Amino acid sequence: MFRFLVRRVFGALVILLIISAITFWLFYAVPRDPAMMSCGKNCTPENLEQIRKNLGIDESIVMQYWHWLSGIFAGRDYAGYGYCDAPCLGYSFANSQPVYGTIMDRLPLTLSLAFGAAVFFLIIGIGAGMLAASKQGKFLDKFASSVSLLGSSLQIYFVGYIAMFFLVGELGILSQPSYTPLTDDPVAWVSGLLLPWLVLSIIFTANYTRMTRSQMVEQLSEDYVRTARAKGLSKRNVFFRFAWRGAMGPIVTIFGVDLGVLIGGAIITETTFSLQGIGRLAIESVFKSDLPMLLGVTVLAAGAIVMFNIIVDAVYALIDPRIRLA
Repeated sequence: MFRFLVRRVFGALVILLIISAITFWLFYAVPRDPAMMSCGKNCTPENLEQIRKNLGIDESIVMQYWHWLSGIFAGRDYAGYGYCDAPCLGYSFANSQPVYGTIMDRLPLTLSLAFGAAVFFLIIGIGAGMLAASKQGKFLDKFASSVSLLGSSLQIYFVGYIAMFFLVGELGILSQPSYTPLTDDPVAWVSGLLLPWLVLSIIFTANYTRMTRSQMVEQLSEDYVRTARAKGLSKRNVFFRFAWRGAMGPIVTIFGVDLGVLIGGAIITETTFSLQGIGRLAIESVFKSDLPMLLGVTVLAAGAIVMFNIIVDAVYALIDPRIRLA
């Protein structure tokens, strides 16, 4: 297991290196000069050249990427901005703020949004899927399948605006989406993010309900489950001790990817509810051609997905003994 994790971590670092290099190169395909945004309206050629030098964009793309990469581990000195402590992801072209500090300011909101929604859609989705599988072919199974099919066809931006119009504007049941740090006011933290959690859970719950049901139905027809029943074990014991554990493997895999994507930035959700998280920061960076900020967000998103994939591989072995034997 240890060797396996070491190989996976090494592979993850290589993937992050490739992603950052591709993102860095793609930025130069955009015909915009980032120094012009920092120079202002009354910009002179001398000021423009000085800004390019301060930002380090007067060098070749290879040297710029090397300075950016080395700054993550050793820090970097920016002329005109000061020394950037490691992990240094550079300074924003748009607002001249440290990239790492800006990302860390936005990250708590995205983490709150991701983990809060995950609690909702895991409990509801897996519970509904298991209930549908236990009532296979009956009304409850057909009803859950129909509702999940309808839910998976909905889009966040559509459900989000409809929910805000009725639940916030017309009925006043929920508060306007906002973010308050959990340590400052737990009640305001929950009330401000409850609507985004519910909307996200509607979309994801549908997928987890269908997946859980299909996996449970498949596991209930396996030979080892029929053998357990033949030995006289109760239906409840067989359902939870054998079939449930076998069905959780693929669900854990998908959950790791979904959670990594949410932490990397729920772009549509944050835009729909006007939340200033990582996803919203990524959109702003694209429109402003802010390479350091865009690189930082991209590496964070990729790192979250890769990290949770590694965690999923380890959890997979704990859930399914067949994986450990293999």
